[in-house]
Amino acid sequence: MSVTDTTAPVLTMTRSGQKNSAGDSSALFLKVYAGEVLTAFEQASVTMDKHVIRSISSGISAQFPLVWKTAATEYAYINGSGNTGTTGIELDGTIIHKNEKVISIDGLLLADHFVNNLDEAMSHFELRSVYAKEAGIALGTQWDQNVLQQGLLGARSSTLITSGNGGAVLTNASYATSGTTLGSGLFDAAEQLDENNVPENDRYMFVRPAQYYLMAETTDLINRDWGGRGVYAEGEVMKVAGIHIVKTNNLPITNVSSSQVTTHDGNFSTTKALVMHKSSVATVKLLNLAVETEYQIKNQGWIIVAKYAMGHGFIRPEGCVEFKTS
Repeated sequence: MSVTDTTAPVLTMTRSGQKNSAGDSSALFLKVYAGEVLTAFEQASVTMDKHVIRSISSGISAQFPLVWKTAATEYAYINGSGNTGTTGIELDGTIIHKNEKVISIDGLLLADHFVNNLDEAMSHFELRSVYAKEAGIALGTQWDQNVLQQGLLGARSSTLITSGNGGAVLTNASYATSGTTLGSGLFDAAEQLDENNVPENDRYMFVRPAQYYLMAETTDLINRDWGGRGVYAEGEVMKVAGIHIVKTNNLPITNVSSSQVTTHDGNFSTTKALVMHKSSVATVKLLNLAVETEYQIKNQGWIIVAKYAMGHGFIRPEGCVEFKTS
């Protein structure tokens, strides 16, 4: 038979992947489970080891005593040249100013999900562990945000104790666009902390990714020949002016207004960075972060609850410096 013979019979192919022998030829083929569930990327918590945490076994709050410095007085005396000073001084003590900061538990923070029994049976991957992890991440992220908001509120606060020092706010419109200006601001912040006698260790700068990479592009900040600490090829800025640089998405940049816990509220819409010493903010922990699951017969499914009971507050405003654009 000639290959050009138009009278040859037409081959009818049965496509095993078609629905009712029509349409997409691969519609019925098996979707192979890749063994990996793609969830939202984890929003890493960065403040857990960078502030003070105190646990309480009962009650609703914890007290942080604040004690300011004393002063030394020099009294004259009789020397070998015959110069005389005051004698017979009666020492009656000098004042040391004291105060307290009380941090109360915010309440019970919850993230809950319900997994229907039938839905789980029909699903080709395990749901409960994924949902439980996401609930825990949500609470850890909220913890981080509360701590950083308290650091910013501390920077805006006056002193908590007579004769003490309050926080500091640095304002420059270029903090939003210039890595060089941010680097200069770090030296200004370090100077402010030095003047407030804040210890040189455990100082941290928390910045959003945009500001972090502005600094990473500024070679003067990371060039080892200029004393910088970082790697340009890796886009890393590790330390400037003795302050560790921490990149985080949890630094607030909006007007935060909550109907539940107003102690963390503030307008942070122009905030670009926070410099904070480890001793500046504290968390009081009554119930640690925990995730519970329980099967509910009446609802035919699993309830997943992540929870904690904590409170957060600034205790040393003199260790906080906010960077803002206006």
